[in-house]
Amino acid sequence: MITASKQSLEIPIKGMDCADCVSTVQKSIAKLPGVESVEVLLASEKALVKLNRTQVNIEEIRKAVEDAGYSVPDTIQNLEIPIQGMDCADCTSTVKKAISSLPGVQSVNVFLSSEKAIVQIDQTQVNLATIRQAVSKVGYSVPEIQVQSTVESNSSDFSKAAINLFGIVFGVVLLIVVAGEGLGLFETITDSIPPIIGYTLVFVAAFPTFQSVIRAALRKQILSHTLMSVGVIAALAIGQWVTAAIIVLFIRVGNYAERFTTERSRHALRNLTAMAPQLANVERDGQELELPIDQVRLGDVVIVRPGEKIPVDGTVVSGQATINQAAITGESMPTEAGPGSKVFSASIAQLGSLRIRAERVGSDTTFGRIIRLVEEAESQRADVQRVADRFSAYFLPVVAGIAGLTFLISRNPISTAAVLVVACSCSFALATPIAMLASVGAAAKNGLLIKGGKYIESLARADVLLLDKTGTLTLGLPKVTNVIPLNGTPEADLLMMAASVERFSEHPLAKAVQTAAEEKGLKLVEPQNFEAIPGHGVRARVNGSEVAVGSHRMISGEPISEATSLEASGKSAIYVTLDGETIGILGLADSVRQEIPEAIKELRSMGIKEIVMLTGDNELVAKSIAIPLGIKFQANLLPEDKIKVVKQYQANNHIVVMVGDGVNDAPALAQSDVGIAMGAAGTDVAIEAAHIALMREDWSLVPEVFKIARRTMGIVKMNIAFTAIFNFFGLALAAFGILSPMLAAAAQSLPDIGILANSSRLLRYDRKNRARSHLLKGI
Repeated sequence: MITASKQSLEIPIKGMDCADCVSTVQKSIAKLPGVESVEVLLASEKALVKLNRTQVNIEEIRKAVEDAGYSVPDTIQNLEIPIQGMDCADCTSTVKKAISSLPGVQSVNVFLSSEKAIVQIDQTQVNLATIRQAVSKVGYSVPEIQVQSTVESNSSDFSKAAINLFGIVFGVVLLIVVAGEGLGLFETITDSIPPIIGYTLVFVAAFPTFQSVIRAALRKQILSHTLMSVGVIAALAIGQWVTAAIIVLFIRVGNYAERFTTERSRHALRNLTAMAPQLANVERDGQELELPIDQVRLGDVVIVRPGEKIPVDGTVVSGQATINQAAITGESMPTEAGPGSKVFSASIAQLGSLRIRAERVGSDTTFGRIIRLVEEAESQRADVQRVADRFSAYFLPVVAGIAGLTFLISRNPISTAAVLVVACSCSFALATPIAMLASVGAAAKNGLLIKGGKYIESLARADVLLLDKTGTLTLGLPKVTNVIPLNGTPEADLLMMAASVERFSEHPLAKAVQTAAEEKGLKLVEPQNFEAIPGHGVRARVNGSEVAVGSHRMISGEPISEATSLEASGKSAIYVTLDGETIGILGLADSVRQEIPEAIKELRSMGIKEIVMLTGDNELVAKSIAIPLGIKFQANLLPEDKIKVVKQYQANNHIVVMVGDGVNDAPALAQSDVGIAMGAAGTDVAIEAAHIALMREDWSLVPEVFKIARRTMGIVKMNIAFTAIFNFFGLALAAFGILSPMLAAAAQSLPDIGILANSSRLLRYDRKNRARSHLLKGI
């Protein structure tokens, strides 16, 4: 039983941009007395805290978060809320008491003449929906405040930003290497600016890095920044503050390159929220009321008309409709809903109307759980251990040991400082980020949007590939695959009559029938007395005869064997009747993209042995797609099932890549080590939740992005190896006193130029040229 002292708070947190940040904030809050549990979500920038409010309060939590280096925005908000139904002073008093009784309400003023309440609240404890419910309980109402919401789509902006960012970084590095070290600009700056100013600038700029390094050290972790921070301190110790400043600059540039892509994942939650139904038509006391979704109660009967979103999860009480459930199952083929059918929130009633008994509302609906799953996936997905961090964990103890031995043997602090400076050169700061930026920039120009270097690292080591079906492996559009005439009807006549009747139909399958007739050059007839029958099909008069097109409900008796065979192979069967007699069957199915077989073959040749298709469709349909491609499959999956599959592979130490395109794929895309969205055809939510987006409907880009990742990591490892070899000789010369600290600092330009030249090779990537060269080889 939950006592009055127990409380759950949702606290906004600012400043987090990685898994380490999440861990730091979580530990800082968890150690407070009275905190029972805490979950920190990176994507939605908040902490979910369960606590005993007699032992801890929001201010103590705020201080703990701030002490850890992050911030809790001011949660006190002033709301001006319209109130309807008040007509006397007693009404205002009743409303005021109802709102004041809520935890988190600081002050309330209710005005009768202007029909509103001005409320000061703590957003972590109370929100508008809670206030609306309290007002409703005492007999008044808060009308819905209309907020214009837009779904953002900034993929092209990301592409431009990635290319521009690399151009700027490349120019800065070139300027520093050539003008700074080559032309002696740094010496001029050192002579012109007082050291106290230089030292102050370095400490201010390096403070966030020093802070993260100290936190990591307390957790017994060594990062690439640890190595470079030692170099900064060593450079300052010998008076080379300009050298220290350059090292800090490269650290900050690398951080920014990662951080500017991290923010992208947060758009996914905003887009999902914008897609959720906001209003519902509810039957109450014999009346139909339009209510905000948070006022719908379990057991309410909700009315849904053609073209409207279903606002709740529930069971159809009455009515017939064709439902598009793509947001939930991802399947493009429509389903027919009637009495007893289960329907989901955010699905669309394309044809017909329904009365639905609400069984789940708001965040408890399947769509609400999708939003929650995306949040959890972003918070729980393990961050990749970077190559540079792994190298630093081995290299730093070696450097420290050599520096210590140098001092013990020679008693020369100058030689010791030279060891630290040469080992922690700027080249180490450049080794990874410059290669990553070059790869991201070049890929963006060729239709591949990669949202950060860590995803390139994960992709290069991936061994499991999970694939959505509809819109990913298939085109996501139904197509006529079989035309089966019966009773001697010519095939052309069958297709012409069916397409003529479907001319005025809005059913999703109607377009496929019309397209099939157009491809065969058939001349359609203007239908007369057109009638759509929800859940059954359509009928009209064609050339004086009554033609009907639809499901088996359009005919009397048992389904025909030809139709049963089509359905057994995973296809949809449409009956065509002429004056009541069945004259043929049309088979429709989603078709596999032409480039898929070759792409899968190429992926297998690269060592990706485990390739599995995940789909919300039934097993027959899944089997008809997966078996010819030679891949495994799992069918009848909801979004939470897909994310479970991803987690199962990750629990077995696999690096998982997920390719998808729909809202229902978003949780799995976010949870996977690398989520790849089919950008051109996919939803904005999938693009934002994923870590890589393919901006063309070209599946050959999937194996191509694997190649890019492996090539990039090859360059990164070459950069690190080059730096290590350079440092080995530098350490030896510095330890024996041959290389002074000044020469050690000056020598930094040599590996910088080498790394810059090596990383620039990634800029020469051009898919068109690669394809052309392969073509010429085959001639």
